[in-house]
Amino acid sequence: MKAVSSLILLLAVGSSALSSTPTSSSMQQQIAGQMILAPLTKGGNLPFRRLCADFGMEVSLSEMVYARSLLRGSPVEQARLRRWEGEQMFGVQIATNGVTEGLEAIRKLQESSSATVQFCDLNCGCPIYDVTRRGLGSSLLRSPQKLHKLVKGLVDGTDIPITVKIRVGCESDTINVLENVKAIREAGASAVTIHGRTAQQGYSKDANWELIQQAVTESREAGYGHIPIVGNGDILTHFEARRRMEETGVHSVMVGRGALIKPWIFKEFKDNATWSPTARERIEVYHTLATYMKEHFGDDEMGRKKAWTFLPWHFEFLSRYCSYPEDEFAVQSTEKPLIQSRMPSSTDADDPLDVLLANRSGDAHDVIASILWESDSDEVAFRKLNEFSESVDFNQILMTGSSSEEDQVLANPLPGKAGRWNKRRGRKPGPKRSDEEIASIRAARALKKEKIIASGGEWPPN
Repeated sequence: MKAVSSLILLLAVGSSALSSTPTSSSMQQQIAGQMILAPLTKGGNLPFRRLCADFGMEVSLSEMVYARSLLRGSPVEQARLRRWEGEQMFGVQIATNGVTEGLEAIRKLQESSSATVQFCDLNCGCPIYDVTRRGLGSSLLRSPQKLHKLVKGLVDGTDIPITVKIRVGCESDTINVLENVKAIREAGASAVTIHGRTAQQGYSKDANWELIQQAVTESREAGYGHIPIVGNGDILTHFEARRRMEETGVHSVMVGRGALIKPWIFKEFKDNATWSPTARERIEVYHTLATYMKEHFGDDEMGRKKAWTFLPWHFEFLSRYCSYPEDEFAVQSTEKPLIQSRMPSSTDADDPLDVLLANRSGDAHDVIASILWESDSDEVAFRKLNEFSESVDFNQILMTGSSSEEDQVLANPLPGKAGRWNKRRGRKPGPKRSDEEIASIRAARALKKEKIIASGGEWPPN
């Protein structure tokens, strides 16, 4: 694997060295037909993107960067701008709801010595409460008119291609993907990515690719077929990705959880063939990730402490791996996405090492991460993990270890009944206002808006 990785890296670096910030049209050509790595909160760290590049990933995005925090000098946001030299086409995703703030953030990331950014993506899809409560992420989908103004301001104010990632709507009863795609493309965006769920749904329902197909068809009929639409949602295998592209007409596909579960999905997509690695081969991949984290964060106690925010966490997804050969699962995948299907659980007949690698307990993930970190070679990592899988300590974890909740690590939904998506947390509704009170409040807001605009300010205020 390492020989193949080195060859891919050499080719990637050579290609990257010749590239510069692309125009909108050249950027559109470069992403056509690609499998793109999604901007992943926590998961999109540089070592993981480097691992995906080893397997042939050509287009990638950073973790979401808060524009406001970046402008305030946050070292965390600054670190998210870093690009691995082997990433052939790299974009930074920002979260903002103001033109001025967004343009200042774009200028800052363009000036950063650690980031060679080829496009900037506006986050309009994140459902996490900490994002939406600030009026960012998927909350921007509620007003296509305001979204148009924001995107147009960013496009007109910079020469870097601007792309936008959205969901099909904010709440399940207000699906407005066609209106938002129209607003985005008419604002001059270079591409739009559609995640086939509402923000309210999180990851609880199957992605609606019919809505994505409608957006593709409507855009072509309106004369905007040259603007790429990237489809996103529930892609775990190369054959699901190809089928979605053929059925919907999307220019490209984007993968998030699929890449977290098996970073080699990019290799499968390029080869158009399933790779079913053995336990030993998977350990080699996982040890490579740990090695990349050592190189990135540092091979000392402080480096380990930083890496531990990420390395054990990755096994929340790596532990979900199952082999899905096309000849066995192609038909089943048309009935329900494989990533949304219940994966077969390990049995007593399974090899202990396979049971360990498939274990969903955070206790097991911490031990796996520790062994990988401390091992000097793939062979040592394999031997130590094999020994641990047959140990009394692992049997104890099997009996008492706690499993992670399905996709809570990404969705981070609000507490409450399934299907509820509260806009405010911990606040009981007050008495219902009268029509006169409502009219008075609206008049006061209109006056405030008028004064702010008259004084040269921005509405809505950041």
